[in-house]
This record gives sequence, C-alpha cells and structure tokens, in this order.
Amino acid sequence: MTEGSNLSRAKLSTRLAFIAAGFGVACWAPLVPFAKTRCHLGDDTMGLVLLLLGAGSIVAMPLAANLCARFSSKPVVLSGGVGLALILPLLSIVSSPIALGVALFAFGASLGSLDVAMNLHAVDVERISEKPLMSGFHALFSIGGFLGSGVVTAFLSRGIAPSSSTIFSSILLVSLIVVALPRMLSNREREKQPLFAIPRGVVLVIAIVAAISFLVEGALLDWSALLLVGEHLVSTAHGGVGYMLFSIAMTFSRFAGDSIVARFGNRIVLTSGGVIALLGLCGLLLAPVAWIGLVSFVFVGLGAANIVPILFRLAGTQHAMPKGLAVAALTTAGYAGMLTGPAAIGFLSKGIGLHNAFWFLVALLACVPLFAKYVTVENAD
Repeated sequence: MTEGSNLSRAKLSTRLAFIAAGFGVACWAPLVPFAKTRCHLGDDTMGLVLLLLGAGSIVAMPLAANLCARFSSKPVVLSGGVGLALILPLLSIVSSPIALGVALFAFGASLGSLDVAMNLHAVDVERISEKPLMSGFHALFSIGGFLGSGVVTAFLSRGIAPSSSTIFSSILLVSLIVVALPRMLSNREREKQPLFAIPRGVVLVIAIVAAISFLVEGALLDWSALLLVGEHLVSTAHGGVGYMLFSIAMTFSRFAGDSIVARFGNRIVLTSGGVIALLGLCGLLLAPVAWIGLVSFVFVGLGAANIVPILFRLAGTQHAMPKGLAVAALTTAGYAGMLTGPAAIGFLSKGIGLHNAFWFLVALLACVPLFAKYVTVENAD
C-alpha cells in the first residue's frame, strides 16, 4: 500500500473519530430531562450531577495522553469510543442520583480519553500531510453533534423508549470506531512521559487561551438565550435562535478554516478571528434591534471557529513540552473553562446583571488577539 493511500486512510480514520466523539456526547443531551425526572432531582442538584461529566473528562485526560504516548492513539480511541457506547444506555435507565453521577463521571472519562487521543492523532496526520487539516476535523465534531442529538430526538419524538434509542445510537457509535481503527497511524512516542506535568512556557499561554475560548462558548450556550430575551430583542420562544446561528456559523467557518490558514497562516487567522469574535460579542451587547443582535452571533461564530483548532495545532508542534502533555493540558483547560464559564456568568449576573456580566466575556476574549503573536512565535509562518 502506497504512502499516499495510508495517509488518506489515516485522514478518514481521524474524521470518523471526530464524528464519533461529537455523536456520542450529543446523544446525552436529549436524555437530560428524562434522567432528571427519573432520578427525582431538582435543578440545583441536577446541575451538580452534570458537573461530574466534566470532572470525569478532566481526570482522564492526562492519563489518556500518557497511554497514547506509550501505546499510540489507537487503543485509547477504542476504549474511549466503546466506553461511550456502553455507558450511554445506562444513562437512559439509571434511577438514583448516585448511579447517575457515577455513570456521568465514567461517560466523561471516556469522552475525555477519546478527545485527547483523536486530537493527538489529528496533529500527527496534519504534520505528515504538511497542510492544515485541524479545522476540518473539528467541524466534523460539530456535524457528529448535530447527528447525535438529531437521531436520539427523532427516536424519542416517535415514542421510542430512551433505552432503545440509546442502544441503536451506541451501535452506530461503535460502528464508526470499528471502521476508523484499522486506518489509524501508529503514533506512539519513543520517549517515556510523566503521567502529569504542569503546563509551562508557551503551552501555559495556549492552555489559558483555550480556557477562555471554551469559557465563552459555554457561557453563550447557557446564557445567550436569557440575554436576548432579557434585552427584549426576541421572544422567549425564539431565545435559542442566537446560539443556533452561532453554531451554524462556527461549523461553516471551520470547513473553510484549513484553506484560510494555508493562505494566511496561524498568526493572522488567530488574531483576526479573535478580533471578529470580539466585535461580534460587542455588537450583541450594544444591539438596539433584534437583527443586529442575531447577526452578531454569526460574527462570534465565524471569528471563534478556528481559534481552538489552531491552538491544538500549536500545542502539537511546540517544543516546550511533549506534545501529548501539551494537548492534554489544552483539552483539560478547555473543559475547565466550559464548566466554570456558565457558573461565573451566573455569579456575576447576581451582582451586576446579566448584560454587564457579558462584558466580562468581552474582556477575556480580548486576550485572544493579544496573545496570538506569543503563542505562534515558535510556529511562525
């Protein structure tokens, strides 16, 4: 088999892994109301239980990076993907808060392991290809998310039981992993790595920028509808339109992102993307009418879309730390940002109001273009 054929197979395997990860985690979203009712949980308790998903991811990521270095990404993708598929049906039947919490922690650990392994594989595939591919890979995660939530929602809307819906979804998920595995590269590291290392140098800054990016996205997910409704820009029934436009714009921009990076380079795209997202967020907060606020979501999505893929590329090519530890640090910081973002906005909104709390996001997002030159200095185009 030719080298070009092996590379094409490796690209396909990476795309399938990203679709599988997005599909698996999105299958859980439509099940949340059922789990809440079945376990007799209030909103506050359910919020605490949901944090265990993120906690499981954060705990598993450093271990996953170490295992990838020792054994390659392939067994970690297998265990993470199969773990998601096995635990997903459990999430549809557990009936106690403790059981739900344990299942969510294990689900998060599987997701975190898969996330680290597929991104490490993506870094190596992109390096061998000698052209940008990361944005396209991350776009397929979003596509997988649309498919996962869509499939489960379609089953549930037809009266099919959650347990049956998740079993079918798990079969699809395992099928994606099984097709991907034989095509993956053997990307084990020759040098042994520590289980955990504190981010340092450029990796620390990359992790901070990742945390900011994920934090902003998490805050938009949980609070943007309330902001639009609270500012009397849209009705309650249309509160979710803003985040929908943000997601569509982000997916579209990621599909175009690789060609844009190939033409202009990491630094320019990272800087301009941060500025565009920043202007979009300011436009949202200053919007006098609905259409300006909604268009602002599009700008935020277009600008923010390629920030995280570029950060993964930079983490995989820097020289301050082993790439596995750097990718794990980025992913861990990102998940931590997504977990803490909504809580931080909620805390601030109690004291200064939701509108003013969103200006906190503006201040954080301004760090992206400010740090762009530093994080790309070792990868100057």
